[in-house]
Amino acid sequence: MPLHPYSMKNTLIVLPGPTGVGKTAFATGLAERLGCDIISCDSRQFYREMKIGTAAPGEEELARAKHHFVGFLSVTDYYSISLFERDVLALLPSLFPSNPVVIMTGGSMLYMDAVCRGMDDIPDTDPAVRQKYLEMYHNEGIEGLRIALKLLDPVSYSRIDLHNPRRILRALEITESSGRPYSSFLTAPVRQRDFRIIKAGLTRERSELYRRIDMRVDRMMEEGLEQEAASLIRYRGLNALNTVGYREMFRWFDGEVSREEAVMLIRRNTRRYARKQLTWWNRDSQINWFDASESEKIISWIEKSLDE
Repeated sequence: MPLHPYSMKNTLIVLPGPTGVGKTAFATGLAERLGCDIISCDSRQFYREMKIGTAAPGEEELARAKHHFVGFLSVTDYYSISLFERDVLALLPSLFPSNPVVIMTGGSMLYMDAVCRGMDDIPDTDPAVRQKYLEMYHNEGIEGLRIALKLLDPVSYSRIDLHNPRRILRALEITESSGRPYSSFLTAPVRQRDFRIIKAGLTRERSELYRRIDMRVDRMMEEGLEQEAASLIRYRGLNALNTVGYREMFRWFDGEVSREEAVMLIRRNTRRYARKQLTWWNRDSQINWFDASESEKIISWIEKSLDE
């Protein structure tokens, strides 16, 4: 049984990093070393039907370390950032007594920020406002929503997924209903937590990251992404399926692009998302960045931080 010399301070080790960088492998090895649990902070890995397209931890990783928030929802279930914050904060007190260290890793920036920083309670929205923007979407398409968001909340415009109409609609209806930009609810003063947080970010040289992303996409196709997406096509209108990998497969099924073009688009859009993740996290001065290939260096820094 692993020793726990860090028993004086309950600590959440946060491992952010772009998609494809190697977070799952590193976190699993670190969890084995420390004898602790892992909280997944990848909002698409929450869904049990989306294993391949989200590169969810496989049977080996799940056997090596206890993972929470992996495959615990169906794509038809409602879930949100605020619910994740609530659930993680409720879970941690049950984990710390057996081990004062817990790891959280993933690529969902807002979900990670909600746990680390907290977020304001988002108010209810006016149904009339929602209907207004639904009609705008129907009449003007997603570009009309983008233009409106850029005018009303340029911060959100620069941060959220502009290919996801549900995200844009949500930002618009909250902004107009509350009289406050949606982004202001996500940048509230940091809430104090009753546990320590240390952040070790994982990155790689861009060319190496892109090579790994391309390999990851090829592996997904070999493992059956096409079949997985086909099994979910009846749910394509749900927010969970508005995700890189599935969107492009659906376009292929619709005859808009060839299979080869769909794979190329998955690679391109995954690279774009990785850049967006890094841009977001580079604003966080509390993250100490490391090349993901230097695992011993990262572990040494983490263990030294735990001793402080």
